[in-house]
Amino acid sequence: MTNRVFNFYAGPATLPLPVLERAKEEFLDFSGTGMSVLEISHRTKEWDKVMTDVNTLARELIGIPTDYEVLWLGGGASTQFYMTPLNMQVPGKPMEYVNTGGWSTKAIKEVKLFGEVKVVASSEEEKFMYIPKNVVFSEDIAFAHITSNNTLYGTEWAYLPSVPNDVPLVCDMSSNLMARPIDVKDYGVIYAGAQKNLGPAGVTMVIVREDLLDRVPEQTPTMQKWKTHAEKGSMFNTPPVFPIYMCKLSLEYLKEIGGVMAVEQMNVKKAKVLYDVIDTSDGFYKGHAREDSRSLMNVTFTMSSPELEQKCVEGGTARGLIGLKGHRSVGGMRASIYNAMPIEGCKKLAEYLREFQAENQ
Repeated sequence: MTNRVFNFYAGPATLPLPVLERAKEEFLDFSGTGMSVLEISHRTKEWDKVMTDVNTLARELIGIPTDYEVLWLGGGASTQFYMTPLNMQVPGKPMEYVNTGGWSTKAIKEVKLFGEVKVVASSEEEKFMYIPKNVVFSEDIAFAHITSNNTLYGTEWAYLPSVPNDVPLVCDMSSNLMARPIDVKDYGVIYAGAQKNLGPAGVTMVIVREDLLDRVPEQTPTMQKWKTHAEKGSMFNTPPVFPIYMCKLSLEYLKEIGGVMAVEQMNVKKAKVLYDVIDTSDGFYKGHAREDSRSLMNVTFTMSSPELEQKCVEGGTARGLIGLKGHRSVGGMRASIYNAMPIEGCKKLAEYLREFQAENQ
């Protein structure tokens, strides 16, 4: 396909071309039903197989133990900002958060609706340029919460904070789940919007340890209980069928190319291609994140003026390098290089940035 561009948007993000092509092939006739997956009832055996397959693939590729439930929910990760404290609250116990960017700031706003929240560490005073070091959570708390990768500022946790054994660690992994191996047992809850590494916008994966499902107050509305969805295999009501189907195709593709360990190696190479441009530019490009906190998923940087940045964005667009403008709340520039971004895209962007510097210094 000659008109495909390199999509550096932070989300919805680029998807693997083979996944899109397969969805196109099956779009009008899913699994021999004579119907699109957009039309098929979620109560059919064909859809049951999709749910079985997507859960099996997720468990295999992420390494999800049997005592954890996998939920596929609507509402985006932003809905989990309040569903987490709603389902995880313990009367009389505070909840502790680390603030590392815009999304954790929004999560902290929501948790205040459900009790006392303590921000145990923050990098806000330095414009979220880094991940705080030596973070330690308290013992007598309901849960601890971190955001593993920060798309707006281009920072990522390179270590796990110290969490007491009986305190569940909750992690928003929306932008780096599946990008590198993790040990799920280190967490009580993981949630992630799909539109970075899992699939399209419209579905959120929640991984929750089974024993935590009973914490939710009895008077909670039915649809807001994780337990409701766990008991019905994410099909208490009609699930977001098309996004889940696309996640299945994406996970199948990830397995074919070697799984999470293989894709991590590629992600490290891709990020190096772009960070090398920044580091060798003599300050023409200024990386936002400190070197020890740099994200493998979102490369953020600024230039000497907004006008020069806009010129660079427009020149990139003309070359088929799309989505390089930074988030509206931050400014600057950003290249999001999730799993599906091929290394060729990073190399083409690096080549363009070097040429732009040579022409505009």
